[in-house]
Amino acid sequence: MEIRKIYIQTIIIMMAGFLCACGGKKQEEFSLSGAIEGGEEPSLAESREDNDKKGRWEKGYDLPVDENERKEAEADLRAALELTGDIYQEADKGDASNVVLSEEVLIQLKEKLKTMGMPVTGSEPYQVMENWQEMERFLQDAGVGKAGTVLLYRIHGDGGIGRFQYQYDGETMYVLAANMTWGKDETPMPAYISYTRIKEWQYTEKGYFCYELCVPEPPEVSEIVDGSCLVRVRPLPEECRKMSEKCVLPLGYQGNNLLCSNWDRESLDKLDYNGIYEYFYGMKYDRRFEPEQYPHGIPAEEFENTIMDYLPVSREEIRQWAVFDEVRQVYRWERLGCGNYAPSFFGTSVPEVTQIRENEDGTFTLTVDAVCQMILCNDAVITHELTVRLSENGDIQYLENRILDDGIFNIPEYQYRIGK
Repeated sequence: MEIRKIYIQTIIIMMAGFLCACGGKKQEEFSLSGAIEGGEEPSLAESREDNDKKGRWEKGYDLPVDENERKEAEADLRAALELTGDIYQEADKGDASNVVLSEEVLIQLKEKLKTMGMPVTGSEPYQVMENWQEMERFLQDAGVGKAGTVLLYRIHGDGGIGRFQYQYDGETMYVLAANMTWGKDETPMPAYISYTRIKEWQYTEKGYFCYELCVPEPPEVSEIVDGSCLVRVRPLPEECRKMSEKCVLPLGYQGNNLLCSNWDRESLDKLDYNGIYEYFYGMKYDRRFEPEQYPHGIPAEEFENTIMDYLPVSREEIRQWAVFDEVRQVYRWERLGCGNYAPSFFGTSVPEVTQIRENEDGTFTLTVDAVCQMILCNDAVITHELTVRLSENGDIQYLENRILDDGIFNIPEYQYRIGK
């Protein structure tokens, strides 16, 4: 469940002028419609090219990139990579063909790049945008019709850098998006550049820049092309970010129903224990669950101890509510697949803690928003209150979840991993 995504400038449609000499007569201008006043008609190839450009401008995507803009973008990206080059070259890149840098290295890259004075962000959840005030100022000005331009840099997990130039002309916003990566010989290598009109956009109260790019649509394409983009500009408070990473990000909204259903200590039978086990396993051991170790099911003691670490349930209750094989003394487990999971855009949402309230009994109630970048492009598909107890050594016990404002009716009905 990895979520990742996308990315300006105004362009005025320019037509190349034709000059034709007719004897001693003055040169005639080529009109916007393609006809020459008093001169020769354009060739069939020229007419097709003009129509193609016009069609692209109407559709708003794959727009022609001005050569000077291209050179400027590549020069900026090359300078950014050279600025961070020492950190990248000294970083541990592992043995895999696809480089994935550690979180610590990515933070170092961002800290270095922010010295350029431009807004800089990363690709992982809860990223703190450096120099975010400039980005917010641009969006607030655009909200009242004031034209302007801003640059945003994004550091990718492989150490490559994206450059997004947003420009608002008082009516329409565009984005010139470019990316440059490190080649095998650790030299900067341009990856792509595109120029696109933004169909619609907004700057939300929470500080998200939410927009939809113009993309190919049916019948031009047979499948949906997602042009949605969601960028957190104003950073989360530090305490909320830490609680998000600790309590809700490891769970998410896919494959288990702890965060996307209403339950409390009186209705713990509603939870999907066979589904949530692998997520608790990852939290407990700080590594991915490896089902190959359990071809016949998960041993009872191991399963029950892990569940009881995070939920106030007994062994007897787990055996009653989970799918349990009494003969083999194992709990069944199945991978998510077409037989037990219907993919949904909501499932890709990232849970984000926006408020923390300490209760009289020492527990904490977290206000959590489901932030969905794909298709829905919504910084709060649902809002729910999750109550947890935190021990002195940092252990978590989940006690209750309540979806607010009838949000439960706005999301797909949960499908249990192994029957119910």
